[in-house]
Amino acid sequence: MRAARLHKVGDIRLNDEPPPLPGPGESLVRVTAVGLCGSDLHWYVEGGIGDAVLDTPLVVGHEIAGVIEGGPRDGTRVAVDPAIPCARCPVCATGHGNLCPDVRFAGHGTLDGGLRERMAWPDDLLHPLPAALSDADGAMLEPLGVAIHTVDLGHIPLGAPVAVAGCGPIGLLVIRLARLAGAGVVVAVDPLPHRRAAALRYGADLALSPETAEPGVWREVDGPAGLGVRVAFEVAGDDDAVRLAMTAVRPGGRVVLAGIPDEDRTCFPASLARRKGLTIALVRRMNLTYPRAIRLAADGLVDLSALVTERFPLTSTAEAFTAAVSRRGLKVLVEPGRH
Repeated sequence: MRAARLHKVGDIRLNDEPPPLPGPGESLVRVTAVGLCGSDLHWYVEGGIGDAVLDTPLVVGHEIAGVIEGGPRDGTRVAVDPAIPCARCPVCATGHGNLCPDVRFAGHGTLDGGLRERMAWPDDLLHPLPAALSDADGAMLEPLGVAIHTVDLGHIPLGAPVAVAGCGPIGLLVIRLARLAGAGVVVAVDPLPHRRAAALRYGADLALSPETAEPGVWREVDGPAGLGVRVAFEVAGDDDAVRLAMTAVRPGGRVVLAGIPDEDRTCFPASLARRKGLTIALVRRMNLTYPRAIRLAADGLVDLSALVTERFPLTSTAEAFTAAVSRRGLKVLVEPGRH
């Protein structure tokens, strides 16, 4: 089989490799679609993410759909949950597998991800796709799951105004889900015009550039109270977006940080957060969200197909990363079976 393996910063090579052999409780999956995530770009541009570094050549990619080959579920189209928690530690026992200290994750560390033609994966992490969802939709269930977990952490009061700083694919999904969760006014902020336009399509009432998102805007969207939004979601991964979210939210409000910073460090004015008495929640991937994500997408409540703006075959993975780094569109998809 062919695999696109990252050897060092900016160095993706297409290799011929033997296909993996499924172990007990695993199935062989023929990969059909892989989305390139912002965290994949950290590996590609920086050679790591957070405190994890690229020690050996790695197949990245964790937004994955495919088809099971062999076994009792042969031919079943599936979405691949990329996280394998240990299922034995006290954290897993409390139902927080996404926080498991020993979790293994596709395309992270030494565990190869989806940018290859076949992968072996645990059966219980292969979620059947309904006919209403395409393979591309199946790959997009992973960012939808992260967005669901993000909105869950927001605890949006019914009818309350919210802000979303960062309108990449996950930010757009947060906008849509916030609307479904009963948010009142939804204000999106992003420096890129095409992403602001997408934010309006996904349900934002206002889409602003960072330069126009002044404090007066947040007082105005709160109506007569004029205190600011109740919940602000940061989905950009930079300090400016964190500061904007903290500026937007009212005293006693909630800020949810979903973005991953470039240098494993987030900075904000302590006085701004302290004097407002903010509650700050941080997002760690997702937790048991695939069934909900599949239901929302299959019922037509969330449009996943509109996220995909460019598609590449596996042989053009390097070009796919170049497109993703440019941020000229929304989601870049690699389709290993495409020629």
